[in-house]
Amino acid sequence: MQVIWDQNKCSHAGVCVRSLPNVFKVVDGQFVIDTAKAIEDEVVSVVNQCPSGALQVLK
Repeated sequence: MQVIWDQNKCSHAGVCVRSLPNVFKVVDGQFVIDTAKAIEDEVVSVVNQCPSGALQVLK
């Protein structure tokens, strides 16, 4: 599974980072997504909670 992030849509609400900090994080000023750090259902659930729609799951 791959998650893509559209920085132009992102409202920086932080839902993803607070919900799954091992998957969604900022490293050296760059937004990093590591889907291997959680089970697929958890990642999909957080992506679906993104208030701006900046995150999308590609299967």
